[in-house]
Amino acid sequence: MILLQPLYSLYEWYISRNLDKTKMPKHVAIIMDGNRRYSKMQGNLKAIEGHKRGVDTLENVLEWCVDLGIEIVTVYAFSTENFNRSPEEVKDLMDLFVKSFLSISSNKKIRKHEVKLKAVGKLELFPEDVRKAISDAEESTKNYSKHQINIAMGYDGRVEIVDAFKKIAKKVEKGELKAEDINEELINDNLYTAGLDDPNLIIRTSGEERLSGFLLWQSSYSELYFTDSLWPELRKVDFLRAIRSYTERKRRFGR
Repeated sequence: MILLQPLYSLYEWYISRNLDKTKMPKHVAIIMDGNRRYSKMQGNLKAIEGHKRGVDTLENVLEWCVDLGIEIVTVYAFSTENFNRSPEEVKDLMDLFVKSFLSISSNKKIRKHEVKLKAVGKLELFPEDVRKAISDAEESTKNYSKHQINIAMGYDGRVEIVDAFKKIAKKVEKGELKAEDINEELINDNLYTAGLDDPNLIIRTSGEERLSGFLLWQSSYSELYFTDSLWPELRKVDFLRAIRSYTERKRRFGR
């Protein structure tokens, strides 16, 4: 691996140099898959060890996005179904969330690059200490505007759409809206991601090729890219390949 590193560095430089800067995605969304598999492959470690390594990978990806001029990153951190994992893993993840969010306010890279953080999903499902850590992280970055990272937690795309329609239905019941007022813009405004551009590119790691309920409404015109790399092992070369693939595609939007 040490012998291959110079080659990877050269390949990174080559891909970066040849990227079409006029076609870069503004918003990249990522399904961070493979943390538990990584733990097993490292000698059957506890699942949380893979998740911890995954946090390090996320920091790297954010830095790569900043370097490439990508403004918005949305990551799938924890689905509603993930609550069904073993009590030990769920507790370990909750502790990791608290630690990670509390570290945001003192993160030098977050401050340097002025990255705004926002959590999206059914946050009420999480323990109070997790919600407090999220709130503190959002508060400490609320005035930043150069970049934004959205953490999808307690998230499910179908539930998000149902919740959006419930909000709209209540407004119709109160007479604030008429049925004929319902359109795509109104639905967008009632999603967890209200106010955000739809993702241009969605990347999924670990070789799985499905969205698993991630940004179902928002992804109607997103380009999809799948890589075999497990999330904790994602290299800059892998990420650059995804970006290069995006810049080389002809986006017709149904035309």
